Amino acid sequence: MVSEALTNAVRHAAATRIQISGRLAEQRLALTIVDDGRGGAEPSLGTGMRGLADRVAVVAGTLEISSPQGGPTTVRIDLPCRYE
Repeated sequence: MVSEALTNAVRHAAATRIQISGRLAEQRLALTIVDDGRGGAEPSLGTGMRGLADRVAVVAGTLEISSPQGGPTTVRIDLPCRYE
């Protein structure tokens, strides 16, 4: 999922800087990817973000995208993560 978000940021948004952060708490993995690209990412308009949404949904996760025109784009992914 992170790889897909990185590919989208470079290929479609012309991003030059990308920050990835993650946190594991209460058996959830929260990922945040922020890029400095041109923004305007919309899952309903293309296969890249839709593919990311599909991958997140398959594992019962949630996806939030904020991508105003002009950027930045922020992708938040929250996934169940069982650990002992």
